Amino acid sequence: MKISRHDLAELDEAGRTALLARVQQADASDIAGVVADVVESVRTEGDAALVRYTAQFDGVELDPAALKVGEAEFDAAEAAVPADVKAAIELAVANIRHHHAAQLPSADWMQETSPGVISGERYTPIASTGLYVPRGKGSFPSVMAMLSVPASIAGVPVIAVCTPPGPGGEVDAASLYAARLSGITDVYRVGGAQAIAALAYGTQSLPKVEKIVGPGNRYVTYAKRLVYGVVNPGPPAGPSEAIILADETADAGVVAHELLVEAEHGPDSAAVLVTTSHALADEVSALLPALAQALPAQRRGFVETVLSGFGGIVVAPDLDAAIAFCNDWAPEHLHAIVEDGLGVLHRLTHAGEILFGEHSSIAYGNYVIGLNAILPTGGFARGYSCVGVDDFIKRSSFAYVTAAGARVLGPAAATLADYEGFPAHAAAARHALKRAGG
Repeated sequence: MKISRHDLAELDEAGRTALLARVQQADASDIAGVVADVVESVRTEGDAALVRYTAQFDGVELDPAALKVGEAEFDAAEAAVPADVKAAIELAVANIRHHHAAQLPSADWMQETSPGVISGERYTPIASTGLYVPRGKGSFPSVMAMLSVPASIAGVPVIAVCTPPGPGGEVDAASLYAARLSGITDVYRVGGAQAIAALAYGTQSLPKVEKIVGPGNRYVTYAKRLVYGVVNPGPPAGPSEAIILADETADAGVVAHELLVEAEHGPDSAAVLVTTSHALADEVSALLPALAQALPAQRRGFVETVLSGFGGIVVAPDLDAAIAFCNDWAPEHLHAIVEDGLGVLHRLTHAGEILFGEHSSIAYGNYVIGLNAILPTGGFARGYSCVGVDDFIKRSSFAYVTAAGARVLGPAAATLADYEGFPAHAAAARHALKRAGG
């Protein structure tokens, strides 16, 4: 099994830049035309295009009248989900709800910015949202919970979920159970770029929404780029990725298992061990082949592709250099297994999620800790946050000015309006000032 390995101290600028790359940052010219055609067809044809592309890409023939999941299918799904899976979903939803409820801000706030001038802001839910739950390489009730719980807490009045259908046109039963626990009733069996277009423009069956939130493959990610301006495409969340930051105190077995967590997602994922210890790098390298061999063939293939490509092992000369590299890479998931975990936590500035300590497995974060596992990828953690309640609310500012306040503000507002060349602004400011006795 080939595992890419790099010595950070020996890399030149070009080598370091190459190491920071991801699959999703590659040229999208190979898919641009197909995605553009899909988006335009859905915009102009609606449900008919959804049915056609679902047959073409997913191999599933759908009845246009059955794009939306019915109540009976929710009931059947709940009955079909094994009891242990239900219990796990219930724990996950409860923890996600507990964590995200703390994010909900007060309805409004106000303050007196100067005598007679009151300013403030109020928070209200966005009018509507589309949640995208992928299915391509597996079923993801955890993603359903991570998206639907904060949207529900925020109080979004219209929540539409799109998720690709299974071979028989069915929606994953566990995902439907997670949706029901979150109070979500509008789920549509459509995925890919066509789902993004449907949520952006609306069709005969799907509502047009104001914002789309959720991870997806390259086609989904590129479709979001194309509909920007028509809809808020939400934070970027593409192929999965993780950095395991470890020093010489880390257990090689723990590190090796953690490295495989994101690597098994797909061939376009990235999983990197960044360590200060050559000995640990050697131990992990020795353990990985057997761990990969124990995986099912498809997942083993993903792991082998990832660890020999956009993943692998990076050996840093010291902890400072390792932390600097992690911040440059800006990972979706970052698991720090180092002696001073809390100290390192405060030095890691760019990551969608930071877990520290050997017991804080990324697998726990992906499912049941309560943190949101829908995170910025591809280096976007430098400017974006993990999905949360704030993705589903908006702020409106407000103010009230008394006559006394107007006498203070009026002259300054008129002066600035004159300076910027807006005579109507200046006239309005002076008229308000006059009305206030100034």
